[in-house]
Amino acid sequence: MASKMLIGDMPELMENIFKHLNNDIYSLYSTVPLITLTFKLFLESGAILHEFCLHNSEFFKFELELLEQNVQFYSRLQHLSLDLISNFGIENIAKFLRILAKNNTKISALRLLFCSNYANSIHTLFPALIHFIKSQEQLRKLILDVDDCTEFYGIISALESQKNTLQEVILYDCVFSAEFEVLNNCKNLDTLRILDCDIELLKILDYKISTLEISYSQIDVPIIVQILEKIGILLQRLKVVTRTVIREESLLLEVLKSFCPNIIYLYITDIGLSTQLIELIGNLRKLQFLSLGYAYHIPSIPKEEREIRVMQFAKILPSTLQYLDIALNTGLCIPGTLLDSFIGILLDYCNAPLKKLLINSVNLNYEKNTKALIRYCTRIRTLSYVGIVKNYDLCYDIRNELEKYVTLAPYKHIVINC
Repeated sequence: MASKMLIGDMPELMENIFKHLNNDIYSLYSTVPLITLTFKLFLESGAILHEFCLHNSEFFKFELELLEQNVQFYSRLQHLSLDLISNFGIENIAKFLRILAKNNTKISALRLLFCSNYANSIHTLFPALIHFIKSQEQLRKLILDVDDCTEFYGIISALESQKNTLQEVILYDCVFSAEFEVLNNCKNLDTLRILDCDIELLKILDYKISTLEISYSQIDVPIIVQILEKIGILLQRLKVVTRTVIREESLLLEVLKSFCPNIIYLYITDIGLSTQLIELIGNLRKLQFLSLGYAYHIPSIPKEEREIRVMQFAKILPSTLQYLDIALNTGLCIPGTLLDSFIGILLDYCNAPLKKLLINSVNLNYEKNTKALIRYCTRIRTLSYVGIVKNYDLCYDIRNELEKYVTLAPYKHIVINC
């Protein structure tokens, strides 16, 4: 695929042309003359490039020639994405980076995707990439997706030049490297997202951040506990995603309760609705956004006890809470989640002034749950939106009745991420 652009300040005619072509991007780049003509039309229209996503393409050399001649076109570029999924055209990409480094030092967000299959070839690009990183004056966000590459050739170390500006780092599939220690020098680093990376990477970073996202098939709770103890009262937003039930979850909940009282956003998947979780929620006096994906119940616990736990959970929700997501965040309808089973009890005992509630639509097809939601709306009078995971599951008559009290919206339209 060739480069893809998001343009601002573009005359209406050009905007309409590219909206039309957007659905046929492959035919757009099927011939070199059409690429060149299209690019020239962009430049002549007075368009200004704000975001640029480059995929390796044999056609980029033609675009590159035009870019060299029209500095103004990319002088305001702020977001740059490089998908280096092959070793083709490396020389042209290196040249492009050198041109950018010379004419634009205001890139605020950089996304790099490397494929480990081509690591031995792509490393020839890295000197130009390192020079580009060091040339920037206000790089605030870095996204690194390296597909298990084991060598970074100084790219991460180059972030030392951004230690005063870098605010957010997102790491996908990163293998351990001592280069990552440079992140400890980034004094304004506020947000860190570590997604399916080498577990050793977690151990070398000294966390002084307010937003942390961790995603693993199975999280290592003792290591996470060490991280949370370091962050302590600074932590405001936490997202923990796992694809299996969390082992040693009591240890995780205890450290959150003891060290992280200032959380305003909490997202945890595959965790039991235990008394310890209820105590934690009650202890988070500043909590505004709560997402529990697949809050399972233990079958051995009697139904009456499960009802009591849901009641306790509803009552303990803090007065600061305005967003509650109890849907299965993957969009799957897995039966047996505790909050799903007793949605009526949850709503009847909830006094938190929710503005958004996200639930599974199948639950609202039961009259008792529909009535409970209506009672909550009329009793609390703060709820504006109910997010539905599967919109088509909701019966027409029930939808009409609920819309008298609240706006129903697709889950993906109102979900809030940390």
